[in-house]
Amino acid sequence: MTRCPICPRRCDLAEGQIGFCRARQCLNGAVVPVNYGKFTSLALDPIEKKPLYHFYPQHYILSIGSFGCNLRCPFCQNFEISMAGQNDVGHNNITPEQLTDLAVKLSAEPQGNLGVAFTYNEPLISYEFVRDCCVLLKQASLKTVLVSNGHINPEPLAELLPLIDAMNIDLKGFSKAYYDYVGGDFECVKNTIATVYDKCHLEVTTLVVPTKNDDIALMEAEAEWLAALSPDIPLHISRYFPRYKSDIAATPVETIYKLRDTAQKYLHHVHVGNC
Repeated sequence: MTRCPICPRRCDLAEGQIGFCRARQCLNGAVVPVNYGKFTSLALDPIEKKPLYHFYPQHYILSIGSFGCNLRCPFCQNFEISMAGQNDVGHNNITPEQLTDLAVKLSAEPQGNLGVAFTYNEPLISYEFVRDCCVLLKQASLKTVLVSNGHINPEPLAELLPLIDAMNIDLKGFSKAYYDYVGGDFECVKNTIATVYDKCHLEVTTLVVPTKNDDIALMEAEAEWLAALSPDIPLHISRYFPRYKSDIAATPVETIYKLRDTAQKYLHHVHVGNC
C-alpha cells in the first residue's frame, strides 16, 4: 500500500487503485495524478468570476479545470466534472508548456490576461500539474490563482504557496458537523486559510445552504474568526440552488442579506453572490 500525501484523507492505495478523489492513482509504487494535463474546461474569465473582487479587478484570467474532487458536497454546483473520473467525462490534454504559451499569447490580446486560474473542479488533487505550471507561469511574469476547497495537507501547501499569487478558498461552513456533511476536515481548511492569508492574496467564499449552514451564530463565529486573522479578508456569501443530490429549496435572498449584515460587523469587505 502507498499513502497519498496531498489531502487529510491520506488514502492508502494498492497498486493500480484510484483514490477517493477519482484523480490520483498508485502506479509503480507512487501516487500520481491521472488527471495531469487533462482538462475539461478552458476559458478566459473575468477575474471577478473566481470570485476575486480585490485582485486586479476588471481584468481577465485564463481558467482551467479538470475532473475529480476530495469532498462530496451533496449540492455540488459543478458535479458533472468534480464527481467524475477519467472515464466518466470528456477531456483534452495540455502540457504546462502549452498552457503557459497560451497564457502568454492571451496576455497580448485586447482583453488582456493576468495569468492562469486553476478552478472549476478541485485543482489541488492535480497538485503536480498545478506546481509544474506555476513554475513556468512565474518565469513568464504571469499571475497564478487557485480556486480551492483548501482541503490540503500542510506539507504540500508549504511547497506550493511560494508559487501562488492569489487564492479563493471555499469555506463550506463553520463547524465540524457541517464538514462531516460535505465529507471534509474542518480543522484542515481552517489551517489552510490561517497559513495563506498573509502570504498571498486571499478571498473566502461560503455557499449558504438552508437548514445546513445558514445559522446566524455560525456566520458570526466564521466572520469573527476570519477577522482575527485580518478584517481585510474579503468574504463572499453565495446563494445556493438545488444541484446534484440535493433537493433543498434555494436559499432565500433575505437570509443572504442577514448573514451579510452579520459578517459586516467584523469584516471590511463582504459581498453577496447569486442574488
